[in-house]
Amino acid sequence: MDRLSGEQVLALWQADLPELMLAAAAASARRHPAPVRTYVVDRNINYTNVCVCQCRFCAFWRPAGHPEAYVLEEAAILAKVAEAVAAGATQIMLQGGLHPDIGLDRLCQMLAAVKSHFEVHLHSLSPPEVVHAARQGGVGVGEALARLREAGLDSLPGGGAEVLAEGIRGRASPAKCTVEEWFAVMAAAGGLGMPATATMMFGHGDTDQERTAHLLRVREAQDEWGCFSAFIPWTYQPGNTALGGEEAGGHAYLKTLAVARLALDNVANLQASWVTQGLKVAAVALHGGANDMGGTMMEENVVRAAGARPDATQEQVVAAIEGAGFQAVQRDTYYRPVRAGEPLAPAPGRPGC
Repeated sequence: MDRLSGEQVLALWQADLPELMLAAAAASARRHPAPVRTYVVDRNINYTNVCVCQCRFCAFWRPAGHPEAYVLEEAAILAKVAEAVAAGATQIMLQGGLHPDIGLDRLCQMLAAVKSHFEVHLHSLSPPEVVHAARQGGVGVGEALARLREAGLDSLPGGGAEVLAEGIRGRASPAKCTVEEWFAVMAAAGGLGMPATATMMFGHGDTDQERTAHLLRVREAQDEWGCFSAFIPWTYQPGNTALGGEEAGGHAYLKTLAVARLALDNVANLQASWVTQGLKVAAVALHGGANDMGGTMMEENVVRAAGARPDATQEQVVAAIEGAGFQAVQRDTYYRPVRAGEPLAPAPGRPGC
C-alpha cells in the first residue's frame, strides 16, 4: 500500500467515521492478523506534582510551597513498586512535574534505587523531564539520557508531546520544551538503541493542520530513528484547568485514532486510551485501528486531577478486549507475550530500536 502524502492525511479529517474506521481496521489487521489484542500490567507513579512549566491544560501541577505540593520519598516509591510487582506488574512508569530542585542526579538515584530492589522494566520519565534534567545537570540531552539509561531507565514514554506544532504549543504550554527539543530527546533515544513511544494529546484548540503536522513529524522521525514501538493518542481533559473548554468526545477520538493508524505506516502498535475514553469506547477502538489497550496502571493522578475517573482492574481490561471479540494477551513493554505459547505474532515491518 502506498504511503499517504501530507495532503492525503489532511483530507482524512473530512472523511466519514465508519469509512475511516474500516480502513484503519484493515491497516491494523495487515500488521496484526491474529485475533489478539494486548495489554500490559503496570503502574504509573508520579513522584512529584511540583512543576515550573505551569501548562494551561494541566490540572495536576502545583507550585513549590503550595499546601498540596508533594515529592515522594524513596521509601514511598519503593513501596509503590513493591505493591505493583506483587500484583504482577512488569512495567513501572515513573513520571513527575519539572521540579526546580529535582535534577539529573536525583532522577538517576531514583531509577537506581528501584533497579537495586526489583527486576522490573522502567518505562519512565518523558522528553520534557529529560530536557529539564539536562539543563539542571549542565549537560546535553544525549548525555543526560545516557546517564539515565545507565542508572536503570529501560525505555522512554512519549509524554509531554501534546500536539507537536509550535502554534498550539505556544498557546497551551509556552514554558515546556519546544517541538525541536522533544524530537532531540527522541533522536538521542534512537542513537542509544532505547525504545520509546510517541503520543498526542489533542482537543485543546488544535487544528486539523496541526494534528497532521504532528503525525507527519512522528512518521519522519520513525523513518530516521526507528525507536517508536507505539503511538498513543488521547483527548484533553479540561476539568480544573486554566485552559478550560470542552472535552472532545468519542467520535473525535475514534477519528483521530483511525487517521493515526492510516498515517503512521511505520509504527507497529497503536494504543487505545481507556483512561480518557473509558473501556467501552476503547473496546470500539480495537475495531478502528488500535491493537493494544495500554496499561492497567493501578493508579493515575494527572487525568484524575482534571476530574476523570480512570479506574479499571486487569480483569475489566481483559473483559473489554474479550467483549470486543478478541483474545486478550498480557504483553511486556516490547510487545512480547508474558506467558510462553500465547498467540502474539511479531508485527511485520521495521521493529522499534
